[in-house]
Amino acid sequence: MTSDVVTDSLHRENLGSRPLRSVQQAKFPEADLAVRALGIARPAHPVDVLLVNPPAPDGGVWIRSQHRVGRRSRENMVWPQVDLAQMAALLAPDYSVEIVDAAALRMGWDEFEKLLREKRPRYYITQVTAPTLTNDMYGVFLARGLGAITLAFGTHVTPMPHETMEQFPALDFVLRGEPELTLRELLDTLQAASGQWSRVNGHLRRADGHPTDMCGVMRKMMSEADSTWTPAWMLGGREIHSSDEHIAAAPGQLSAIKGLVWRRGEEIVVNADRPFIRDLDDLPLPLHHLLPLDKYRIPMVKGPYTFVVTSRGCPAGCKYCIKHVNYQHSIRIRTPENIMQELWELNKLGIRNINMYADLFTVNRDQVVGLCNLIIKEGLKIKWTCNSRVDYVDEEMLKLMGKAGCWYIAWGIESANEQILKHVHKGYRLEQAPQALAWAHKAGIKNWGYFIIGLPGETVETIRQTIALSKSLPLDIVLFHIAAPYPGTPFFFEVLENNWFRPGTHWESVDMDQSTVLDYPGLKAEEMEYWQKRAFREWALRPGPMWTYLKSINGLSVVKSAVEIGWQTLSWVRG
Repeated sequence: MTSDVVTDSLHRENLGSRPLRSVQQAKFPEADLAVRALGIARPAHPVDVLLVNPPAPDGGVWIRSQHRVGRRSRENMVWPQVDLAQMAALLAPDYSVEIVDAAALRMGWDEFEKLLREKRPRYYITQVTAPTLTNDMYGVFLARGLGAITLAFGTHVTPMPHETMEQFPALDFVLRGEPELTLRELLDTLQAASGQWSRVNGHLRRADGHPTDMCGVMRKMMSEADSTWTPAWMLGGREIHSSDEHIAAAPGQLSAIKGLVWRRGEEIVVNADRPFIRDLDDLPLPLHHLLPLDKYRIPMVKGPYTFVVTSRGCPAGCKYCIKHVNYQHSIRIRTPENIMQELWELNKLGIRNINMYADLFTVNRDQVVGLCNLIIKEGLKIKWTCNSRVDYVDEEMLKLMGKAGCWYIAWGIESANEQILKHVHKGYRLEQAPQALAWAHKAGIKNWGYFIIGLPGETVETIRQTIALSKSLPLDIVLFHIAAPYPGTPFFFEVLENNWFRPGTHWESVDMDQSTVLDYPGLKAEEMEYWQKRAFREWALRPGPMWTYLKSINGLSVVKSAVEIGWQTLSWVRG
């Protein structure tokens, strides 16, 4: 056999020797059509609403709250998610609701994703803060991929809705400001628009035929807050919101929901602001039992604790305070009787340690005195903590608070320099601080002092003055934070105007506990971080504070937390 014949034979066996065909028109398969034709849909939603405090960015303890900014908890304090419990109370029983506090449970993202696939919520609602923004939005991305409608609320998305929605397309809605009524109206509207619920004679009925809002509480709160309010779900319109089939509400309906940020195609729409709830007593009691109460802890406390919100709003003008973003200057207080109902419910759950959680707990003397008298009269055995300002207390009231179970107060002292305090509109006189703290100690109440390094006008000399003041006051615990220009605060706009932001600032860097985004002409970021750590060392490494810390380890349940706090603090100070 000749070589040519052999070669020709091999080519016939090797199909790769054939000439290549010309490039053909692409035509890709459409499996979607086949799946839909067979009626194969996503699995059902076992849970209507999942309220989420997402996993921490680094597995540590992070603080997220509607009332506060986000930060890493150097003091190892795990904050109860009472905001989520309050939202749950406004949705149940018309919706099936669950809360996942992944941060308290020390849940990582792998475990969280597994849980998310099990729950497959219809609505996913998450806390969002500036230092954890990208991390928090990963949960939104996962939930959206599982078919959930995604919502975010908090002190970052309220002042920066466009920035947030543009950067994170998996986010469907933002709830600006006070979120509860906006959340309820939005979900009711989506339920009606999707056909899950029906409209009958001006009222909504669930799929099982039962009317929603049986007691009329939602309608009362919405109409009292806004006399012009008409339920968005009552508005007509057949125009579909977007090509996304899981959001069936019409633009006319969504645009009527005050406090809402939403998408109209490529456009981000920010609706009119939602008026504040008028009477906090109208709010149903938070569903504390949905929270992992056994996971919450606070320094020097044996056993679980939780928060009870006693009021919203603060009259002070502090330019750096996040209250400008959420509850602002409108003061709304709960009656002592209403607060007592919640305290007794918590007592039934075995909770004896309470933090009276407010922008300013002592904002109304009559309320504080009335609550203390009821605690004493009804024989409620609790230990509780609170915050205050040195100009919102008197000796008689502090004595009564101590008698009613108050054992420590957190005070915002901030700086020892009068000019700095005036510039940031702190509004108290320096001589009031030692007097108020002395009254508290006399009443048997411990003092927790908060100071801020790096407010406008700060110098090395003023920092030294603040350190000296901290050591002169009767303080049992101290935290030194670095000034943080959180979006929406007057301080934020002042920093922008004066170009004090460090180049390349990211929102994850806006953290008053770990680092700073500020660069003043006479005080650089590295100097502020150095002085923050030095200030704490100078205050803490003295016999008095060290003895106080050792005495706080008052049981085996506190030992582990105390060791963690000590190790984290030592690592932070040395770092």
